[in-house]
Order: sequence, then structure tokens, then C-alpha cells
Amino acid sequence: MKIRVLGCSGAIAAGYKTTAFLLDDDVLIDAGTGVGDLDLSALARVDHVLLSHSHLDHVLGLPLLADSVLRLRAQAGRPPIQVHALAPTLEALRQHLFNGVIWPDFTRLPSAERPVLTLQPFEVGQRLDLGGRMIEVLSAAHTVPACGFAVDTGAARDHAHWVYTGDTGPNPLLWQRLAQLRVSHLVIETAFSDEEQQLAAISRHLCPAALGRELAQLQGEPHIHITHIKPGEVEAVMAEIAALPGAHRMAALRAGQLIEL
Repeated sequence: MKIRVLGCSGAIAAGYKTTAFLLDDDVLIDAGTGVGDLDLSALARVDHVLLSHSHLDHVLGLPLLADSVLRLRAQAGRPPIQVHALAPTLEALRQHLFNGVIWPDFTRLPSAERPVLTLQPFEVGQRLDLGGRMIEVLSAAHTVPACGFAVDTGAARDHAHWVYTGDTGPNPLLWQRLAQLRVSHLVIETAFSDEEQQLAAISRHLCPAALGRELAQLQGEPHIHITHIKPGEVEAVMAEIAALPGAHRMAALRAGQLIEL
């Protein structure tokens, strides 16, 4: 099992792509601009997309993915790509994205009987079985309904988990659940510097000071990967993170990085 980081930035610029992870070769976790780094054959192999929430930087690759692979999957007789998300997230996609104004409704194309996308609701706490890979939906605290994900590596690796928090502010429920899991990798956001603590609080993101308070609740010594930093701010934010007390191993996530689980 492996996870390829397609994008991990809070916005775009040359060399910066928004959030998307590829689990093995058939599961996308979020669908930001990083999806565009996959070639057409790789795009066509995606069978599942897990969305953490409805914000544009996490979903904008989805409609373009659908358009790119529609013909290939139809010609090969492949089933629809299953898009898994919280019910409010799916409703946001229906109303504001696949509405015929922003983009065609690919949940009904090329036909209502055999669309390229189907929308599958889940709930926080639910465990999804995607081809034998168990993925748990975690709590997140954001400005819209949101979640994170925990990928179970299985019994052969003592059920170590790769955890992605999604976009979130301080969230006690997350740490209560993670205390019950064996976390080997934690991908956690830090979208703003400490100079922008007020903006971080309003937008329900983390800054380094808030990150430090959250990580004080983390048990064990997983690898910690910092994500969602804005372009041009990586060095400043990571310098503030490096000054935090504690012994956690922390590094900025990089597009193109491969994490072997």
C-alpha cells in the first residue's frame, strides 16, 4: 500500500498544487489541482474518490477528471467512479458544481443509466471497505461539514494508520479517536502563520500555535506531515513549527512525495 502526494498546498502557483492524494492507483483522497499531474491512463484507473469537504481547492479536479475519462471508461465497460463524501458535501456538488451552469452533470452523463460518476454518502465514524482497504471517516471542525480519513494498513503491519485530518480547526473529537488507533503517519494542516491567528480561527484552520496545542494531545511518535501551507509561506510557517516544544518529527509535505505504508 502506498500513497502518492499529488498536491498539498493551500493555493496555486508554479510548482504548487492543491490537495490530492492517490492511494495505490485507484483511490483518490481529495481532488484538488494535483489530480492534473496524473496521465490519462492513470486517471482512468481511479475507481473511488473520497472528498473531505466541498471547498473548491479540494474538489475542482473532480469535474475535469470525469470529463477526461468518460469515453475511456465507457469504451472499456468500466463501472462509474464512486464519489464518497458526507451527505452535505454531495449536495453541494449537486447544487453548485454539477448543475449545468458551472459544469455538466456527470452523474447523468453519458447517460442516467450508466453515468461516469455516482455519489455515495458516508458518515463520520463509518469504515469503508474499498477493495479490501479499510478507511475510517474521521471528525473535522471546519466552516462547512468536513471530515478526515484514517487508512488502515492491515494486520500484516499491526493495523498502523495513515491519517489525514482534512481542513480543520481545533477538534477534541479527532484526538479522542486517534488515541484509540495506532497512528504511523499524520498529515495535518497548518494553513496560516501565527501572524494570522485571528484569520485561522475565523476560517477554522490551524496556525503553528494552535497546531502545538493540538499535537499535545497526540499519543505515540508518528511521522507528522504538515500540509495546506500557502505558496511562498512554507519557510516562515515551518520555522514557527520548528520552534514549538515537543519531540514530534515534523516536515512539510511535498508534492510528488511517496509514502510507503
